[in-house]
Amino acid sequence: MAENYQRVEVIAQLFMVSVRRIQQLTQEGILETHQVPGESGRRYDLIPTIQAYVKYLSDKAYGRGKTETENELKDKKLQAEIALKESQGELHRLRTDIARGKYIGVEEAQLDYQRFFVTFKKFALAIPSRVTGLLTGYVEPVTARQLEKSMTMEVEAMLNTFVGAAQEAPPLPPGGGEPDG
Repeated sequence: MAENYQRVEVIAQLFMVSVRRIQQLTQEGILETHQVPGESGRRYDLIPTIQAYVKYLSDKAYGRGKTETENELKDKKLQAEIALKESQGELHRLRTDIARGKYIGVEEAQLDYQRFFVTFKKFALAIPSRVTGLLTGYVEPVTARQLEKSMTMEVEAMLNTFVGAAQEAPPLPPGGGEPDG
């Protein structure tokens, strides 16, 4: 019975392929090896090995029985195609939303922010004079004037700190959200 078990080199010669190809077919589960008592290394049972290889070639010729590697590649290709279609759909939705006016351009947003901060600065700088106006009659005019000057300097310092911090901040990544870091 041991005469039906052959080494990898014999099987490779029989199928007219390399030893490496026989090893690949074994790794893919197409061919099986067995440990034969009294022999070193694993051996191929001749008749089942020939039958398995013929079936493999037949399946390959008729497009059946794809190997695991081919199936994995097909799955990856299908997943990539799905991801591509989803991203194309998202791009289409964004373009449609932009066309509908749901989003504004960067330049327009920058102009809006500039107008807002000019208005905010005027509002913040008006606070000291409004507070000193409320203090009229409670404190001396000289004291009120000193308080107004001191508060104006404090508001200007705070605005400068605010502007400086905004200039040092890293820009937001595309899509909004918090910057990395």
